[in-house]
Amino acid sequence: MKKILSFLAVLMMTSNIAMAEMGINLGLSLSAGAFSVDGAKEQFKGAHSSGASVGDVTKNASSDGDEAEGLFAIGSVFVEKTLTDKISIGINYVPHALESETTENTQTTTTSSATGTNRVQVDFENLATVYAMLGLSDNVYVKAGYTEVDVKTNEVLATGSSYGDTKLDGYTLALGYNRELSNGAFFRAEGMYMELDGATLVSTADSTKSVTADGITGYGATISIGKSF
Repeated sequence: MKKILSFLAVLMMTSNIAMAEMGINLGLSLSAGAFSVDGAKEQFKGAHSSGASVGDVTKNASSDGDEAEGLFAIGSVFVEKTLTDKISIGINYVPHALESETTENTQTTTTSSATGTNRVQVDFENLATVYAMLGLSDNVYVKAGYTEVDVKTNEVLATGSSYGDTKLDGYTLALGYNRELSNGAFFRAEGMYMELDGATLVSTADSTKSVTADGITGYGATISIGKSF
């Protein structure tokens, strides 16, 4: 996240005088849509007591397989620097956590028939995107950006282990419509697509256990209001 903020600060400070005379845009956005996680699974390698016989075992995210889906709604703030009448750069930041639902299951071991409850919930924090925007006409624009997000895992596992936290990055693409209002205000509506890389987290208590998500994709719509200075 610090790399994103430093990159934007340096880029703005090194802009030439002609660019500096152009405007700054500040605004608020509300986004909603759906996301899917591919290759979401828990893996056990070698000898273990997971309710299955000794050997490598894979548990998928759901009974439908290793794909999981969900809905999201987030608010964000953004600041942009206008470089030319068609090109601008900016950063969009989500100041709150995006919380997943809590998943719960009961685990029974074959050795003692003892049962335990596993609960897993994930927070996505500090979601930030550095982007460039190109105007295709007076109102229509396209946008492409680099995205980073911190992933905080909150689990209570019957084994007493945990899977730690990680950071994901990827890219976003958007097509939007911008309408200028009075006194420098503006309104935007856009459709967006996002893709984040996957990650594998190893149990802190047992290195033979791990959870994996091959990647996260999302799509949705965003409305924004802002003001040019």
